[in-house]
Formats: sequence, C-alpha cells, structure tokens
Amino acid sequence: MNDNQLLRYSRHILLDDIGIEGQQRILAGRVLVIGAGGLGSPVALYLGSAGVGSITIVDADTIDLTNLQRQIAHRLSRVGQPKAQSAARSIGEINPDVRVNALELRVDAASLVELAGQADVVVDCSDNFATRHAVNAACVRQGKPLVSGAAIGFDGQVSVYDARSGPCYACVFPPEAAFEEAQCATMGVFAPLVGVIGTVQAAEALKLLAGIGSSLAGRLQMLDARTMTWSEINVVRQPGCAVCGTLDAAPQAQPPAS
Repeated sequence: MNDNQLLRYSRHILLDDIGIEGQQRILAGRVLVIGAGGLGSPVALYLGSAGVGSITIVDADTIDLTNLQRQIAHRLSRVGQPKAQSAARSIGEINPDVRVNALELRVDAASLVELAGQADVVVDCSDNFATRHAVNAACVRQGKPLVSGAAIGFDGQVSVYDARSGPCYACVFPPEAAFEEAQCATMGVFAPLVGVIGTVQAAEALKLLAGIGSSLAGRLQMLDARTMTWSEINVVRQPGCAVCGTLDAAPQAQPPAS
C-alpha cells in the first residue's frame, strides 16, 4: 500500500482483526454484485469505500423517480440512466482507485457461471426468486460463497450460502416450492430497511475477503423493522437438494480459512 492508501484505510488497519494484511486482501478482492437497486446501493458504496479491488455490478434497469426513495447510489440528475453505470459513478466519486465493471444486461445461466468464476465473493441483491436461484446455481458450480439478502415491506433477511461447507440457497428455498413473489412496486418497502440489509451484506462480503470473524453461513437472519427485532434460525445442507446435492457424492473443496 502507498501512503495515500495507508491514510485512506487507516481505520480498518487500526483494527487488530484486519490490520495491513486484511486490508491488502480486501484491496486484492474481486466481488460480483447482482443488482444495483435498494440492496445493491449500500453494498456497492461500502465495498467501494472499503477498497475492494475489483467490483462487477450487473443490472439491466434504468433509474426511475420511485427508486430514489431508497436506492442511495443514484441521483435525481441520473433518472433514466442505467443503474449499473450510476452505481459505478458513485463508487468512483468516493474511491477512484477501485476498478468497477458496470454491466447493463440481464444475466443468464451461462453468463452467471462465467461471472461467478471471476469473483472471490458473489453478493446477490436481486429482487426475484428466479434470479436468486440462477445466481445460487452458478455459485455452487464455481464453488464461490454467496451473500444473499432480501427486503420487502418491513421485513428483511440475510445469510451466506457456501455449498463447500454448508447449505446453498436452494437448500433453504427449494426451486420447486411455491413461494409467493412480492414486488416493491406493489407491496412497498421501508426505505431504511434495504440499507440495513445491504449493509450487513457488505459486511459479510468484506469479512469473507479479509478472512476474519465467522460468516452467516448456516444461519438465516431475519429482521422485522416495525419492532427492529432480529431473529435467527439455523439452516442445514439438504442431501437431496436439486442444486448442491450432487456434491455429496464427491470430495468437497475446503473453504478458505476465516
């Protein structure tokens, strides 16, 4: 690290759990962020400000006036512009040293596998089950940890899924289950809720990159913002999982030490 970096990241370096070595791992880290909306905004801004070396942001949508109630990476002057580009611009205004790859596309299974393979950590900030399952399948195939969050109304949830050592997203939310799809456009969402969940996602991603603490893998945390009450349930690997169940027949790669 140069002198400017030592100064910029000094508050991280002062933390014994991170220090210079942990910050260097963050600087060398590669993160894939799916979605640049309510959850993706705080994720992108905190990962960028923390100095993650390379951030790929994927979002096919453009900014709408209704987004500005909660999607803090965007500005009124950018209404109509691509969200991925707007988030990249906001990161650059905070930390121009971060390499940001803004992709304005709707990812399919093949592109997700390729993108996940290029990342150290994948953060899912999407807003629908189809995308979440596609992202999870790509992470399982590439053996990459997935930080997943969701928020609607006053309710949020967040966890880390890593099929190398525990359950994947499909173990907890099977693709064949009939979960009711809820959209912000019809159900509404409490503005700070996405900030709380997105910030936790950013924290989990940074911990994984730095190799510190213990992640939320195996634990699903849920927040009721009406009472600001957190609850947690333990989640386990399902041997019959349609996505990661096949891994049970072969030796599993060991996750990085944390």
